[in-house]
Amino acid sequence: MAATQTVQQHLQDRNFLPPIAPRHGAVTLFGYGIGVRVDRGHLIVDDGIGPIRRHARFPRVNHGLGRLVVIGTDGFVSLAAFRWLADQGAAFVMLDRDGSVLATTGPVRPSDARLRRAQGLAHQSGAAIEIARELISRKLDGQEKLARDGLGDTSAAEEIALARSALADAKTVEAIRLIESRAALAYWGAWRTLPVNFPKKDISRVPDHWKSFAGRVSPLTRSPRLATNPPNAMLNYLYALLESETRLAVAALGLDPGLGVLHVDALARDSLAFDVMEPIRPQVDAYVLRWITHEVLKREWFFEERNGNARLMGTFAARLCETMQTWGRAVAPIAEMVSRNLWLAKPKAASKYRPPATRLTQSHKRQAKGVAALPVLTPLRPPAVCRTCGTSIKSGRIYCASCGVTASREGLIEAAKLGRLVAHSPEVLGRQAEKQRQHNAAAKAWNPSDQPEWLTERLYREQIQPRLVSIPVGLIASALDVSQPYATHIRKRAYIPHPRHWQRLAMLVGVPDRGV
Repeated sequence: MAATQTVQQHLQDRNFLPPIAPRHGAVTLFGYGIGVRVDRGHLIVDDGIGPIRRHARFPRVNHGLGRLVVIGTDGFVSLAAFRWLADQGAAFVMLDRDGSVLATTGPVRPSDARLRRAQGLAHQSGAAIEIARELISRKLDGQEKLARDGLGDTSAAEEIALARSALADAKTVEAIRLIESRAALAYWGAWRTLPVNFPKKDISRVPDHWKSFAGRVSPLTRSPRLATNPPNAMLNYLYALLESETRLAVAALGLDPGLGVLHVDALARDSLAFDVMEPIRPQVDAYVLRWITHEVLKREWFFEERNGNARLMGTFAARLCETMQTWGRAVAPIAEMVSRNLWLAKPKAASKYRPPATRLTQSHKRQAKGVAALPVLTPLRPPAVCRTCGTSIKSGRIYCASCGVTASREGLIEAAKLGRLVAHSPEVLGRQAEKQRQHNAAAKAWNPSDQPEWLTERLYREQIQPRLVSIPVGLIASALDVSQPYATHIRKRAYIPHPRHWQRLAMLVGVPDRGV
């Protein structure tokens, strides 16, 4: 029996395998028989599904490779390939098909045993509680802003703000965890009714529980693991990418990714990496929120297992991997903050030793040279997809060229239906009846003897009516105190107005008064 997969390698992917090329510094390999090796100084990568294979060759110069991501465990990576990546300052990330991080490795940096010792003694020195409070404070601040501005839930934002203010009184790490969990209930509760849109063509193939966010907790595991709808599957995968970037960041600073200050020690979990990534989670959430509120999700990007677990297709997972540079840039100052606070917790550390190097942001060098800090990278814009057929379109558009015509026609039909409903409402009918009574009264009160003798119907047809074409409809309507549709019919010669209006129309078109 075949093994289950999270990043599913499906038959649909075979027709849409993009070429292997760095996109925003990332190359993602998926499928079966993955190969990474070195040949004559070039990095050779292969992947594919069945007979459909991809191949690429990267030189040591101008390769543009910053992250090599491998999804799955079917294949090999040579030792020479690891050396090639290390020499080029590129990182290697291996993800399992269930979305978990299996391995990460980046450029080797010298470490300081004194910093690791301070990390191990963080709970005794009091640094753990200060770092945990700062990390969760930044996380709750991001969640509050997203709940208020992105989700429009003021009550949830206020609850998160109250939880954040309570952090100052928290004396233990356990109290901070409790505050964070209470804020999480309000935060994810604001997501519950969020709709998830798909192209009209895919609606019939989309399960009903995929059409809303529902909740962060999966009914399969009673935890965020094994998501049952696409938005949660996207969050889980992006969190895995953030975790890998955080591992690389803390390791580059000489810290132990496994010795955490907020998360408890657990088997096969890098607790410090999970601690440091906490403030960046709201940024990942904002990226997914913008995607599902401004764009649509295609059915072919996801796969549902027999147990209801929603999984990402390989090509879509590769698209999400292009955001790794953004998360790495965002987590770098957080990791350096943690390193600095651990170092300052050492006895007399500030007076005897230099602070730890800022290898990730180079802030020390930038301050010495008076150079501005690294700019914050904005995540890549989600791909624009037609709301009807699901084909790729230019950013900023809603429909493709062919579907746009149909959508415009349907929009006009709906607008016409709405207009007819409004036109037949009691209020409008009452105003129409009152206006009609006024016109009838004016017609009865009009005396034909008051009409100039020269202003006949023949003169109106031959001299006044042809000139009305150059007069704006609004001007005709205001001069006669009639509706614009009726004025339009007068201008188009469909109607001949009541004779009492002829003299005003003659003045509008400039027909001279012959009685003068």
